Amino acid sequence: ADIPVIPDLEEVQEEDLAMQVAAPPSVQVNRVLTYHDLDKDLMNYAAFQTLDGEVDLKLLTKVLAPEQELQEDDASWDWDHLFTEVSSELVTEWELGQSERED
Repeated sequence: ADIPVIPDLEEVQEEDLAMQVAAPPSVQVNRVLTYHDLDKDLMNYAAFQTLDGEVDLKLLTKVLAPEQELQEDDASWDWDHLFTEVSSELVTEWELGQSERED
């Protein structure tokens, strides 16, 4: 007839949790491929030139933009300047549309 008993707090030995540190998670880090690596792999392996073995991607791979064309210089945006530029273009387009309707 073993009856479980809830222990009193005085009986429970206090643990110093402040000195215990959780182990960091172990995550496998995969290397991110560069555009150059992807371009080289795309041109070298015929497997990348078809999708699901049925769709031919050769035409697409011929017209993909090279890495040099995709690189852009970092430019800071000024809200006032950008807003003025966009609103000016919109007003110009609106005025052209209005003059074409009048003609």
